[in-house]
Amino acid sequence: MKLKKRKYIILLGIFFSYFLINSIRIYSYSSKYYENVSDVAIVLGAGTNRGKLSPVYRERINHSIMLYKKNIIDKIIFTGGYGKGQKQSDSYVAKIYAMENGVSEKDIFIEEKSNYTIENLKYSKQIIDSLKLSSSILISDPLHMKRAIKLAENYKINCKPSPTKTTMYKSTKTKVKQLFYETFYFSIREPISLFW
Repeated sequence: MKLKKRKYIILLGIFFSYFLINSIRIYSYSSKYYENVSDVAIVLGAGTNRGKLSPVYRERINHSIMLYKKNIIDKIIFTGGYGKGQKQSDSYVAKIYAMENGVSEKDIFIEEKSNYTIENLKYSKQIIDSLKLSSSILISDPLHMKRAIKLAENYKINCKPSPTKTTMYKSTKTKVKQLFYETFYFSIREPISLFW
């Protein structure tokens, strides 16, 4: 009985260490920021409600507009499909907002099929390939970047992280909650690794 209990404690310790290592990796990666001149920015979706952008999504879009106006990117891909009961896709609402804020319609592309980050990137890759683009910047919130970049690499998307500096995840409570969420989903998808 004692041996069995000891095994459980060891397994729990291994899992906790794995989770902690990934939390540190995600937090450390969140400070990586690039403004490399690139063909396109991929803006990961974050929801809308009856045609109104969520605060999180709005700041991601604002970041892409800033890069566009600085001539760092030539084009923008907005991601996000239709939420429950929505008449407009998240990415379409993002497109209208960007156009109202100075981005030319010809430089905006949208994908309207996705509901999750992995799908955001899957359909963005199809757009990138169809346009024969070679370099991209990935835009999301800082704590989301590690997992998002890893998923982008799985789709062989050549990109650099450019997390929004105006993230709406500002309080300690929301940051801890998001870090826990990202660590959980990163951990169940990634084999343990001590490489950064």
